[in-house]
Amino acid sequence: MMRLWGRKSSINVQKVLWCLAELGLKEGSDFERIDAGLQFGIVRSPEFLKLNPNGLVPTLEDGDLVLWESNTIMRYLAAQYDKNKRFPSDVKSQFGSEKWMDWQVGTLWPVLRPTFLGLTRVPEAERDHAAIQKAYQDTNQLFALLDQTLESQAYCSGKQFHIGDIVLALCVHRWILLNETFPKQTGLRTDLKNIGRWVKQLQAETHFQEFAEKELNIISK
Repeated sequence: MMRLWGRKSSINVQKVLWCLAELGLKEGSDFERIDAGLQFGIVRSPEFLKLNPNGLVPTLEDGDLVLWESNTIMRYLAAQYDKNKRFPSDVKSQFGSEKWMDWQVGTLWPVLRPTFLGLTRVPEAERDHAAIQKAYQDTNQLFALLDQTLESQAYCSGKQFHIGDIVLALCVHRWILLNETFPKQTGLRTDLKNIGRWVKQLQAETHFQEFAEKELNIISK
């Protein structure tokens, strides 16, 4: 049985759990999940560091294969376990999805992350409010690029849902939650109608609702 290390409140673990659900794989029967990270600890233990020297979640064990980096784990799961063809495998769809996955981890998340960490991990007295708001407003501009793409196609890679939609949707969801929870600190959130349509579509047609956070996991120090 596969083993997934990671707490459900981690956006990167949520990606993998959502992907597993789309593939019809269930926790407890098809894979085991072990809470790790933040309040659960474990990730700095010698045993865990042998699996993932970064000391981060998620980490996946599948037989003698050990993977870390959430987007890589999702690519592996889609390649290895998509028996019912949930995700399109043609080259155009695959690499249309891949480019957005790389954009999410290399461009989008580094910009949104300072707002997220600043408002959920840093004590209020120590927050750099100007940097937090600037990062959020810069994220508005980045999401406008996705909104432009979704004006002419249903999903990030074309006509069909793909794993790229998972990584983007969870970031969009955090972007919305941050604004709803901390409206003064983030400043205005741009109303992007195509993203709004896409999110509603994901809510209706996928397992999105099962893994999107209902509220932010705020750590007070």
